Amino acid sequence: MISRLRGQLAGRTPEGFVLDVNGVGYLLAATPGAVRAAERGGEVAVETYLHVREDALQLYGFADAAERQLFVHLLTVAGIGPKVALAIVSGSPAADLRRAIVLQDTARFQAIPGVGKKTAERIVLELKEKLGVEDPVPISSAAGTSPHLTARDALVELGYSVLEAEQALAAVDSELPVEERVRLALRQAA
Repeated sequence: MISRLRGQLAGRTPEGFVLDVNGVGYLLAATPGAVRAAERGGEVAVETYLHVREDALQLYGFADAAERQLFVHLLTVAGIGPKVALAIVSGSPAADLRRAIVLQDTARFQAIPGVGKKTAERIVLELKEKLGVEDPVPISSAAGTSPHLTARDALVELGYSVLEAEQALAAVDSELPVEERVRLALRQAA
């Protein structure tokens, strides 16, 4: 198994890049974070995963070990192949996706191209136990939902997509009350 490569960017492809490691060019389908790291120039270390099939060997590149670990977990979900897993990991930071799994936030996954309602539910169901039971976001016992999800849902009701709402909320302090989060997220987006 090839789990890490260190080298220099040798070329770009629509799916990722070619990494030159001591004269050998490795073609990697990669997350945007890995691509950005490679494009900075100089030597770069890329976490990798080698996917083996009967007819192909495909290397996938990640900016850090957390992205790769989540990718590997996603591959264990029925119906998720490496291309869909890469699309999921490429869409948001690994910590945000883990939080969405723990909070059973299927809407977060449904916003990703190639992931439907049943696949999103399967991701949450099959990975919640594997990723741990601790809840990284406090849940309001009265409402039964987290303040983060309440704020995100408010932004979605105002016309934002789930991904746009998540990005806007990522720039806001998570300790603030829901109303303040929404107000600041709207100000950030404007």
